[in-house]
Amino acid sequence: MTDRSTLRRRLPGILAVVAALAVIAPVAFSWQASLVPKSFSVMDMGYADFGGGPTLASHEHGDSPADSKVRSVSDLVADPKRRADVRVNLVARQQDLVVGGRTLPGYTLNGRSPGPEIRAVEGQLVEVLLRNESVAAGVSLHWHGVDVPNAMDGVAGVTQDAVLPGKTFRYRFVADQAGTFWYHSHQRSDEQVAGGLLAPLVVLPRSGATHPVDVAATAHTYGGVRTVNGEPGTQRVVADPGQGVRLRVINTDNGPMDVWSSAPYRVLAVDGTDLHVPTPVKDRSIVVTAGSRADLEVTVPRGGSAVRVQLAKATDVVVGPKGADVEAPTQPKSRLDLLTYGKSASLAFDATRPDRRFEYDIGRRPGFVRGRPGLWWSINGNLFPNVPMYTVREGDVVVMRIRNRSGEVHPMHLHGHHAVVLARNGVPATGSPWWVDSLDVLNNETYDLAFVADNPGVWADHCHNLRHAAQGMIAHLMYEGVSVPYQLGGPAGNQPE
Repeated sequence: MTDRSTLRRRLPGILAVVAALAVIAPVAFSWQASLVPKSFSVMDMGYADFGGGPTLASHEHGDSPADSKVRSVSDLVADPKRRADVRVNLVARQQDLVVGGRTLPGYTLNGRSPGPEIRAVEGQLVEVLLRNESVAAGVSLHWHGVDVPNAMDGVAGVTQDAVLPGKTFRYRFVADQAGTFWYHSHQRSDEQVAGGLLAPLVVLPRSGATHPVDVAATAHTYGGVRTVNGEPGTQRVVADPGQGVRLRVINTDNGPMDVWSSAPYRVLAVDGTDLHVPTPVKDRSIVVTAGSRADLEVTVPRGGSAVRVQLAKATDVVVGPKGADVEAPTQPKSRLDLLTYGKSASLAFDATRPDRRFEYDIGRRPGFVRGRPGLWWSINGNLFPNVPMYTVREGDVVVMRIRNRSGEVHPMHLHGHHAVVLARNGVPATGSPWWVDSLDVLNNETYDLAFVADNPGVWADHCHNLRHAAQGMIAHLMYEGVSVPYQLGGPAGNQPE
C-alpha cells in the first residue's frame, strides 16, 4: 500500500515532467536543426528538389566528388584568353558619407556613392579589378541582372571568397545583353548595400544609344534620406525641346517604388529586356520593384517647358531645357499592369511542356534560425538552412510557381537568369513578354514564371528586401555536375546576406 500511495502522490509530478518533455523535446530538436557550423558549404544546405524531373546526381554533401565531369564554380568563367574591351579599377572603402548635409557612416567605390557608372557596348568583355582598401568585413561585387558566368557572380561563400582588406579580385564577363543593370556588394549585403556600396551599369546596344539623351537615375535611401544619383530632392537633365530622353530608373532600396510623370511616357524595358511594342502611358504610375529597373522614354515639350518624373514623392527628375520647370504631378490613382502592357510575342521555347516544375511557397512561422527563436520567413514550410535546393540539368525548361502567404511583399531575385512571367493568380500574361530578374510578389499573390536553364552554376534565389534575405529567405538553383569549393563563414568570414 505504501508504494501505491507514494506512486499516487508522485503521479501528477511525473505527468508534468512527461508533458514538459513532450513540449521541450521538439523545440530542442528544432533548435538543434537550425544551428549551422562556423564554416559550411552551401551544398550541404537543405534538400534536393528535382521538380518532378529525373533525379540528378548533383546534390553532393561535403567535399566535391572525385569525378572528372564535375565542374567547380570557379572554373565557370569567360574566355581567359580574350582581351578586355572595357577596363575599370574600383577601390572599396568604409567611410563616412555626406548626404543632404548629414554625415552618415557608409561605404564608397572610388570615394563616392553611388560608385562610378560603368558603360559598355553589347558584346564587349568587361574587366573590373576590385581592391578592398578598408571594408573591414570584406566585400564582393554582384552584377545584378547580368547573366554572368557563375564564378563572376560575386556571392561571398558561394562563387568566391569575400575580398578582405588589402586584397583584390578581378571580375571578367561579356556584356551580351543590352540594358540597364547595377552592381552592389554581396558580402553582408543588407548592411553594405544600404550603406552605399552600389553603382549603375549600362550596356548599350551594338548600334549605339537609341536616344540623344540617355541617363541613369539611381534611387537610393541613405539613413532615411531619399536620393537620386546620391543627391536628395530634384535632379535636372538638360534636353532640347522635342528630344526623346531615355531615363533608366534603378531601384536599389529594399521596397517597391512608384514612378510617374507629368507627361505621357513609354516603358521601353524592364530589368534590362526591351518590351515589345510599348505604348504611351498616361495617368498611371509604374511600380519599380526592389532591385529592378525600368527604362522610361519621355519627350521634352516643344514649347520650352519640361517633364517632371517623380521617383516616389520625395525625389524627382526634371527633363528639359536649362532653367525650364514644371509643377510636380499628382500621383495617379492607378498603376500600369505589365501583365497586359505592350504586344504579345512568341517565346523561343515551349513553356507548356517544361522539364521541371518547382514550387517556391513563401510563408512565415515560429521557429529557430541559426539558433535564434523568432517568427521567420519560410520556404515550402521550412526554415533556413533546411530549404530546397532546386536542381536542374543544363538545357532544362523550368516553370516555377512563386506563392506568397507571408503577410508582406517580397521582391524575388534569381541570379544568373531572366524568367518570363506566364501568369499572375492564374491569369495568363497577354502583353509583351515580361522578362524579369526581380519581381514583386504581393501577399496572397501567385506568379508562374518560366526560364531555360542555360547558365551552369549554383545561383542564389532570394528576396531582394535584403533584410529578409539576411533572415534566411534564400534558396539556390543548382545545376547537375557543379560543385562549390568555398565555405560560408570560414577564414574569409563569408556572409553573403
